[in-house]
Amino acid sequence: MNPQINPRVAVILLGAGNGTRLGRNEPKAFVHLAGRPTLSRALESVFGMAEPTQVIITVPKSYGPIAKQLARSVPGGRDREPVIIVGGSTRQESVAEALKFLESSIDVVLVHDAARPLTPSLVFDSVAAEVRSSNAGVVPGLPVADTIKRTDDNSQIVETVDRSVLMAVQTPQGFPRDQLVAAHEAAQEEHTDDSALVAAAGFPVSIIAGDPMAFKITTAWELRRAEQLFTESAATSIRVGTGTDVHAYDDTKPLWLAGLHWPDEVGLRGHSDGDVVAHAICDAMLSAAKLGDLGSVFGTSDPKFEDAHGDVFLRETLFLMREAGFEVGNVSVQLIGNHPMVSRRRVEAEEFLSGILGASVSIAGTTSDALGFTGRGEGMAAIATALVHARTVAEATHNRE
Repeated sequence: MNPQINPRVAVILLGAGNGTRLGRNEPKAFVHLAGRPTLSRALESVFGMAEPTQVIITVPKSYGPIAKQLARSVPGGRDREPVIIVGGSTRQESVAEALKFLESSIDVVLVHDAARPLTPSLVFDSVAAEVRSSNAGVVPGLPVADTIKRTDDNSQIVETVDRSVLMAVQTPQGFPRDQLVAAHEAAQEEHTDDSALVAAAGFPVSIIAGDPMAFKITTAWELRRAEQLFTESAATSIRVGTGTDVHAYDDTKPLWLAGLHWPDEVGLRGHSDGDVVAHAICDAMLSAAKLGDLGSVFGTSDPKFEDAHGDVFLRETLFLMREAGFEVGNVSVQLIGNHPMVSRRRVEAEEFLSGILGASVSIAGTTSDALGFTGRGEGMAAIATALVHARTVAEATHNRE
């Protein structure tokens, strides 16, 4: 959890609600949206925040192990260790329980509904920044567009409400830690959201601009709407790139392959460490994002890359991709050579590379049946395919390492 040493912001992600109104048996946070649970989609935005955060997730009883596995599968999740707790019977009870797990360094707390999975990371960052600037509660919201009528018990219209003074509020709702804790300790009744609870305790709460994508999924129609928005966005943004790399064996050098050191194996000749797997992946990513290739981006004339290991190139390539507005979906690599036998460290290599890229990486190894330079044992080759996509509405606006 090194990236989150002494975080100042905590996000309480509420996922303990049921899915009754959705017409589902499973809890709402575990209903699938575009092939993945809603909770997983919501975590993408949380993990995409610009500063380190402590993440606390509330889930129904017995769903803790599933939530833990989901969190690890989200891009960036392997570097996080969310606190996962059983939520209460109400929203207020869940938040109160989550507050007990805040780290001592936290001074700003954001409370967010997992049922708002398309909320952009920028909204989280904006709320946190405004809380810190104003030292008061902050809620994102949108002006009410429809004409609002107040009715009596018989559904008869009593008056037309002035919509210019109305706002539809969203989450995440942010508060100074001490104010939110004090409000919960003083609570005498249930409130529908955290801003009402904090305001009832006498603390100020203001509204900043929300985002249309932060709508809440509570009905089957809203789930279909979210599916359509997500699918349309993703379908038009997918790109595929292919990369290759070849290096000759060099028995005077150590072998670095797939980011790992392979003791007692013959190394590869190159300006850097000759890691054909890492280099092929970089080529594939750059190709998919139309950013050039390994040679044109890094070059052998740059002394800072002399003897550099593959993870250096991978991190730099990932940075360039994100700067250009892309994320990695998954990567597949075919390694061709007589040795080493990649299968003996495949899992270790895949986990290492996946941790760097925040995406699934698979590696397969083969020989060329004694044909060509690889078959003659002169060197090694790698072919990589990378699937990347432009950031969707649910991903970080500023996804940083």
